[in-house]
Amino acid sequence: MLNDLQRTLSTARADHDLLEQSRRLTDRVADALVVDGFARHFVPERWKGCAGTFTALLDAASSVAETCASTAWCASLYAAHGRLASYLPEAGQRELWGRTPDVCVAASVVPPQGNAERVDGGWRVFGEWTMASGVDHADWVLLASWGEGTDGAARENRVFAVRRLDVKVRDTWHPVGLRGTGSNTVEADVFVPGHLSFTVRDLARAQPHAARCHTVPYPLVAGLVFAAPVLGAAEGTLRHWWSQQCLRVRPDGSTAAEQSPQQRVLAKVSASIQSARLLLERAAQRADTAPITPLLVAENQRDVAAAVELCGTAADEMLHSAGARALEDTNPLQRGWRDITAARAHGTLNFEAAATTYARARLAARPVDLEGAR
Repeated sequence: MLNDLQRTLSTARADHDLLEQSRRLTDRVADALVVDGFARHFVPERWKGCAGTFTALLDAASSVAETCASTAWCASLYAAHGRLASYLPEAGQRELWGRTPDVCVAASVVPPQGNAERVDGGWRVFGEWTMASGVDHADWVLLASWGEGTDGAARENRVFAVRRLDVKVRDTWHPVGLRGTGSNTVEADVFVPGHLSFTVRDLARAQPHAARCHTVPYPLVAGLVFAAPVLGAAEGTLRHWWSQQCLRVRPDGSTAAEQSPQQRVLAKVSASIQSARLLLERAAQRADTAPITPLLVAENQRDVAAAVELCGTAADEMLHSAGARALEDTNPLQRGWRDITAARAHGTLNFEAAATTYARARLAARPVDLEGAR
């Protein structure tokens, strides 16, 4: 259960500068994520996992992101990738979790990269895959490639589970933000047996007799796991921004916080960030309990992307209103802005794509009467 995050919070706070400098998690931060339950959060209960909720993950990841967005990003993805790995055949799941549910799984699945060739007993998987967050401390890596199809398909997008020890990690992660995620490039040329693979098409299918978290379609929740760290980073940045305004003394002896321009910024950005939280909480609740329809999926994509837009705009305004000191590399405002800006570039958080999907689903659900649009 993701109840007590003190180990993660304390180590992330202490090691934040080390993460920035090394561009990866420290060993003790990665260990804390496992101890605090992120790796097992979505692992099926039959493997002694938690089969947890998206609401709990949102709360935990956003809380960690107030201290360190990179740590929260990896925490959220270790949880999410455990959910993806639950689509492996039974023998594959046993190979991952037969001894313990506390297995860290990294991934590079969108877009599919590398190559996959069908061979006797499985697949030869080779090539390279970029941006595998947290891969240095992972036990397994999920890699997606186009391969020869089954059931008459010419080819299909397939995911392969590969042991971390069987791949090479290249140090290619030199970003503007989320520096500590270690989202490096993976190289592989390995044999993957058939029981360690599933198709991306499988992610849209509910698993029979499974917990709720394993019955929701991937597009419903894909963006949510990336948005949770953005929300927490925005909340943490707001806290630092307001603290700095209270400490900035004007020539007349007043603080910047007492000036009307900064009060306006406070009201505006706090409302935006609180609105983002409400949108994401609603999206998580839908994922946990609501009946699944194409429109519901599109609404979640819309709300998640809109929440990230709100956080990004708030971060921009805080940085621009904070003065020249905010431009210093060690200033928490600049760090928060960099992390949020980097996260906004992720494809699952693109608002234009979400808007198109929502409009199509809305029209398909009710092509004429739009008065009831939610």
